[in-house]
Amino acid sequence: MDHPQQGELNWRLSAHPITLLCFLGFRVGSLLMYLFGLLFIGNFVLVFILTLLLLSADFYYLKNIAGRRLVGLRWWNEVNTATGDSHWVFESSDPNIRIIRATDKRFFWLSLYITPALWIGLAFVALFQASLIWLSLVVIALILTITNTVAFSRCDQFSQASTFANSALSGRIASSITNGLLGRLFK
Repeated sequence: MDHPQQGELNWRLSAHPITLLCFLGFRVGSLLMYLFGLLFIGNFVLVFILTLLLLSADFYYLKNIAGRRLVGLRWWNEVNTATGDSHWVFESSDPNIRIIRATDKRFFWLSLYITPALWIGLAFVALFQASLIWLSLVVIALILTITNTVAFSRCDQFSQASTFANSALSGRIASSITNGLLGRLFK
């Protein structure tokens, strides 16, 4: 009998199966609600509200819970009240303390990149059908999913850059370069 190996797409191999299932549930649920609404349900307002609630839950859950538990990454935006400038803050767990399972990592990153691609496909469907009202919902979904995708991608790049910085000086140089690049990107 074959035993599943770490890294396979099997939710039972996850270190946090409930977190993973909730994360995937919100992602898939919002897509399915939109598709069922588009194909079978005639009430746009009901579909809009339910899809928007699922998208909001997905955004919050991914940003604050799933990212931290599944891959050890977290991000947020801080605003300087004196100047009104905002900057994004990225945080990663120490790889020596917290071990991230390959299965969690694969589910997380595949879902993070596949979901916006699916919403882009649905945007083209709405454009070809000339259904601007349904397109508005897809645009909201794209904004939320792409924001999380970009932020977690930058967070991962930042964590890898800071992991390889061995000395305090190289850590400060890497940090200032990253802050400068990310500050310009997200301003």
